[in-house]
Amino acid sequence: MGHALCVCSRGTLTIDNKRYLFVQKLGEGGFSYVDLVEGLQDGQFYALKRILCHEQQDQEEARREADMHRLFQHPNILRLEAYCLTDRGSKQEAWLLLPFLKRGTLWSEVEGLKDKGSFLSEDQILLLLLGICRGLEAIHSKGYAHRDLKPTNILLGDDGQPVLMDLGSMNQAQIQVEGSRQALALQSLGCVLYAMMFGEGPYDMVFQKGDSVALAVQNQLSIPQSPRHSPELRQLLASMMTVDPQCRPHTSLLLNQLESLQPTAPGQHTTHI
Repeated sequence: MGHALCVCSRGTLTIDNKRYLFVQKLGEGGFSYVDLVEGLQDGQFYALKRILCHEQQDQEEARREADMHRLFQHPNILRLEAYCLTDRGSKQEAWLLLPFLKRGTLWSEVEGLKDKGSFLSEDQILLLLLGICRGLEAIHSKGYAHRDLKPTNILLGDDGQPVLMDLGSMNQAQIQVEGSRQALALQSLGCVLYAMMFGEGPYDMVFQKGDSVALAVQNQLSIPQSPRHSPELRQLLASMMTVDPQCRPHTSLLLNQLESLQPTAPGQHTTHI
């Protein structure tokens, strides 16, 4: 855990003997808030996630989330800069200092393109999917599974690399990811791939119509035809979304397939999107 946090003056705070300046509020949800802060020593921007802890269990869950971040040192998994607890009146807040990635989430990128009548190219999709899959493989190798994989939980770095966040979804216990759990992770990854290809989730229309998504996932997904996508990419999506979990490819096989599908002239392609 980090050293005790203190608010030194209005708009500034100290974590682990480093001072930060509050810049603006970025968002909130449930009992957590995210602020943009600037390091006064290094001039870098950070995202400060503040989790309001009503009871001891909330503190333990926040600490486990921090532990999950510390567990991984991987370019496709969001790292933790610092962590501490601070008193806020009669309650406490857990503060997680994280890198600020100004490009936002994958979903923001997909939505922005769709609003302009455009989509990610297949080369861009393959590069992004490879980075996401590498992050998942790192998580699986530690015996964990990301249980809330979706475009809004994937950030984009300055170089366009996807970065997995919201590791609190893994914080309950160490689990075995072979078999059904890994198959579930691959289906979630398939939903991310679908969103990158078509600009919406595979079951968005089902939900909007008020129909049962639980029933929809029990039927083979119908993949729209599009000249933007190769037969190989469509087959990859179909294999990840197949109804029978045992028929979905494992992460290692998927990585091999993705590497073989990467652009043939890497010097002419980057992960910028």
